[in-house]
Amino acid sequence: MERQVKHSPEHPAGPAARRPVDYSLSSLLAAFGYAFHGLWHLVSSQRNAQIHLLAAACAIALGATLRIARWEWVALILTIALVIAAEGVNTAVEAAVDLTTTARHPLAKVAKDVAAGTVLICAIASVAVGCLVFLPHLWPIVTELLGP
Repeated sequence: MERQVKHSPEHPAGPAARRPVDYSLSSLLAAFGYAFHGLWHLVSSQRNAQIHLLAAACAIALGATLRIARWEWVALILTIALVIAAEGVNTAVEAAVDLTTTARHPLAKVAKDVAAGTVLICAIASVAVGCLVFLPHLWPIVTELLGP
């Protein structure tokens, strides 16, 4: 059964709903600072993010070596961004769950497992994209090296 939250004048959506938006340059720069701090945390503390970044660097180097077409670069860059973004969401979900409870709870497990599964789906899709992009370029090279 889903729990429904009712919003009323007595129970507004929260403090953020009443606060005016700050359009100042300093606020914007601070927001970018927070984002870069989050990215630094992701790449400096998360083993799987580091593995994904290594795979991304290898894919970029291979793409440059093979001189892939512009549309192939688009597919490659979007795929890399999707995997890294999914890893970031997974890290954020894990941190939020860990902050919420130290006890083992079935819903905490569901949240963490679904977030990790989402990264897995993106990683598998990235392998498929990599095959579609790179195999047509690599196959002639491999067949030439192996000879008749």
